[in-house]
Amino acid sequence: MSSLLKIQRLKDDDSGDHDQNEENSTQKDGEKEKTERDKSQSSSKRKAVVPGPAEHPLQYNYTFWYSRRTPGRPTSSQSYEQNIKQIGTFASVEQFWRFYSHMVRPGDLTGHSDFHLFKEGIKPMWEDDANKNGGKWIIRLRKGLASRCWENLILAMLGEQFMVGEEICGAVVSVRFQEDIISIWNKTASDQATTARIRDTLRRVLNLPPNTIMEYKTHTDSIKMPGRLGSQRLLFQNLWKPRLNVP
Repeated sequence: MSSLLKIQRLKDDDSGDHDQNEENSTQKDGEKEKTERDKSQSSSKRKAVVPGPAEHPLQYNYTFWYSRRTPGRPTSSQSYEQNIKQIGTFASVEQFWRFYSHMVRPGDLTGHSDFHLFKEGIKPMWEDDANKNGGKWIIRLRKGLASRCWENLILAMLGEQFMVGEEICGAVVSVRFQEDIISIWNKTASDQATTARIRDTLRRVLNLPPNTIMEYKTHTDSIKMPGRLGSQRLLFQNLWKPRLNVP
């Protein structure tokens, strides 16, 4: 399924005459009120993502994000948040393909780059209210597998194949020099039944060999680790995991 991606740019309406004899303070007040009004209108427009006529709606709206960082340079939560860039939000199957068909595949990315796909309103950060009590399943991949695994994972997520209600927050693919990492995030790390179902579904949708090593990591543990390295900033200083070789 392919169609041209139409990017709608929100433009501020700068029309309106100003009395040149107005006091400077009055002009500033008016400009401030207009700026706040424009921001409010733009925010409302951005949130109003709905399926188009005859499109197939998803159960939840989702947002694509992208981030890239310099290797070996720890980042604070604030600088990491400034580094993640929102690509766009979609509400239907058709809108998803319009974004996805124009995006670079993970296998073609270079350096330390990450794609994130999260439910609308959830930032791909440990500290987000929807994430802070949760965790993620992590799989390390040898180079060359990220594109296929990422596509299978996000299609399963959009298609609600995990069957865990509202527990799924989003998914991340992290491209690194020697290997790639995929992870799926959920809200409640303490819910063992839910995390087990997510693990089993992940094995199925990615067709993982039975001996594949998967790690579940709580966001609380990630936050406590030194040298914050991004939202899927996986630091295995004391734990070696063999990379997945999917036939």
